[in-house]
Amino acid sequence: MRHKQTLMRIATQVTLVAAFLLTAVCAYGQDVHYNYDRSANFAAYKTYKWVEIPGGSVPDRLIDQAIKQAADEQLALKGLTKVEEKADLYIGYQVVVNLEKSIDLYSTGIGPGGWDGWGDRSVRGQTSTVPVGILLMDLYDVGKKQLVWRGDAIKTIDLKTDPDKNYRNLQKVMTKLFKNYPPRPGK
Repeated sequence: MRHKQTLMRIATQVTLVAAFLLTAVCAYGQDVHYNYDRSANFAAYKTYKWVEIPGGSVPDRLIDQAIKQAADEQLALKGLTKVEEKADLYIGYQVVVNLEKSIDLYSTGIGPGGWDGWGDRSVRGQTSTVPVGILLMDLYDVGKKQLVWRGDAIKTIDLKTDPDKNYRNLQKVMTKLFKNYPPRPGK
């Protein structure tokens, strides 16, 4: 019986730690990835032009402007110039907002000795819906007519936050996203 109680206590602890980590990552983290064409000569790209991705999801005009402005700031730091005519690269983006479930778990009834005490324990939880934004950025080689770089960023978003704070968060995401442009092979 004692062995079973110990296993139950360990299982409860592992569940609580895993739930906490999952909740912390979902609530506060952002995940950034990129991939690129290893045969592309990124040093040759000097100019870019914005294009719409066919079938891509574009939010309202104000969010569209904010995304492009934040990307323009990063691309300028990388030595690329935005043009309206002939460009080396086409850049486009897509946005997806998913509503995901978040689970908050907590333990109740911990005995006088804490985790090693004798009291009754139970785990309680609460779920909520959290909007998670996914931003995909694509860079296409105009001459080769092919995708040469793709980055994506995934982050929980607070739609009720003031627009200036959202823009600052967008700038942080773009900084992390374009940190890996141009790619450095072998790194």
